[in-house]
Amino acid sequence: MKTRFAPSPTGYMHIGNLRSALYNYLIAKSMKGKFILRIEDTDQTRQIEGAEQVIYDTLNETGLLYDEGPDVGGDYGPYIQSQRKEIYQKYAGQLVESKNAYYCFCEKSDDHSLNCNCRNLSDDQIKLFMDQKKSYVIRQYIPKIGSTGYDDLVFGHVEIDNSELEDQVLIKSDGMPTYNFANVVDDHLMQITHVVRGCEYLSATPKYNLLYKSFGWDIPVYAHLPLIMGKNPDGTVSKLSKRAGAVSFVDLLNEGFLSESIINYIALLGWCPDSNNEIFSLEDLEKEFSIDRIGKSPSIFDYEKLAWVNEQHIKMKSDSEFASIIKKYVDFDINLEKLAKILKPRVSKLTQIPEMIDFFKSLPSFDKSLFINKKNKTNEENTPVILKNSISLLESIEDWANDNLFFKLSELADSLNLKKNSIMWVIRIAISGKSVTPGGATEILDILGKSESIRRLKLSLEMFNI
Repeated sequence: MKTRFAPSPTGYMHIGNLRSALYNYLIAKSMKGKFILRIEDTDQTRQIEGAEQVIYDTLNETGLLYDEGPDVGGDYGPYIQSQRKEIYQKYAGQLVESKNAYYCFCEKSDDHSLNCNCRNLSDDQIKLFMDQKKSYVIRQYIPKIGSTGYDDLVFGHVEIDNSELEDQVLIKSDGMPTYNFANVVDDHLMQITHVVRGCEYLSATPKYNLLYKSFGWDIPVYAHLPLIMGKNPDGTVSKLSKRAGAVSFVDLLNEGFLSESIINYIALLGWCPDSNNEIFSLEDLEKEFSIDRIGKSPSIFDYEKLAWVNEQHIKMKSDSEFASIIKKYVDFDINLEKLAKILKPRVSKLTQIPEMIDFFKSLPSFDKSLFINKKNKTNEENTPVILKNSISLLESIEDWANDNLFFKLSELADSLNLKKNSIMWVIRIAISGKSVTPGGATEILDILGKSESIRRLKLSLEMFNI
């Protein structure tokens, strides 16, 4: 059992491509098979410098490791199509000899692929055009009667009238194969048993099957994947595009989503788990995934759902693991593990972190009206009292740790005949300058340290001219 992922190096790894890679990988792993990578670079005009490396980097970062490929080798290489040009020309020549393909000398602007006159050129006419060095392509000769059908594991039986099928180009005028022809040849030679790709190829697959039959080769098993739609800002649904938000793996990483969260969410875009669980590691997916639970209905890429999935994966990290992840978002000296602990329950995207923690770097300017809170029963009269007593208490504390700070300040609340929340509200505002913070008062005190905490409390007290 063998699947393949065959992207073109024409840009970033888009969500549809990444899902194809993931499903091919999971199907292979779930059936104890092999997963291979092949680079489809037959269209040299569309290539973008560095795009091939993006493919390698993305698969490596997501953990979708392949058994064969350009950079890992294998028994069926080369795994880059531009390096297999002579192979395709050889097989195209065989099709011409068997009358299953023909030379087409039509101009590009005079394309009659559904009913091309070159289908019936005599050998003498072909020789004349060849002697004249006339440019040509090689087209597939498709019979115009009958129909061609196949069974798809997702969409069921598909049948297309041959009269609707174009005589597709197999070899272009520059001698390079088309994507359609190279795929068939390579899938056969590399012993691919299951072809898993987007549903846009559903109606073109009969043409591929006619090629398999022309060669006398076994036809692979097909599984075509449902469309991925995007949700627009106004709530409507349309084809996934930049208008509907980021559509590449790199975009999503830059927006603050974890690689494993992206993979988890993309797995759910077309596949339904056999349980109510929606949070999976890649290892979990390898065990749970099955082709028969891939649906045919379009899936909607929902950023809110992705953020929720990301939130769950963040919560599952240990403090030390998350500290390593957030390091690049913190540009000042701070205890990362303590910071990670208070951020984990509150972050859905990593890009939220800089704004959430900026007050740790320096106390922002704020209005003293922030201290006034009806729910916590704090006002301009009791706030300075709380600040003065808190400073006095905190200056005497040697065990500067969250639990001890919480205990001591709770005792202070009792002695002042105030609610514990009143004390905590005032202190948190005084040391952060914000009404909303990751972590409570004592967690922030613990991270800031004794000296900086007391300095900020005294600065806040000065706002009351006391």
